Amino acid sequence: MLFGERLLQARKERKVSQEELAKILGVHAPIIGRYERGEVKPSIEVATKIADALGTSLDYLTGLSDHLLDKELIKQINDLQQLGSEDQDHILKTLKALIRDFKTQKAYS
Repeated sequence: MLFGERLLQARKERKVSQEELAKILGVHAPIIGRYERGEVKPSIEVATKIADALGTSLDYLTGLSDHLLDKELIKQINDLQQLGSEDQDHILKTLKALIRDFKTQKAYS
């Protein structure tokens, strides 16, 4: 039932109604409710369309990841992977430092 629970959570997080999601997918609205209740499972193609429509990853919906990623973050990660290893290292070191500083600042606030 994990897929259904994750679908419901992602849909509500994105403020998308069952009807809106069904329209995007080209299906009838009751099928979205059936997916969310775990009564039926979508095909891999439909599950992929659901993830795209909700701006999250298929990994999240299927339980392989616990992070509700958005499309923009996934795009940034894909862009980073396109760079050479030296450029990736510089960007990741900078990002790690920024995250560390943010966490430190938050801990003392």
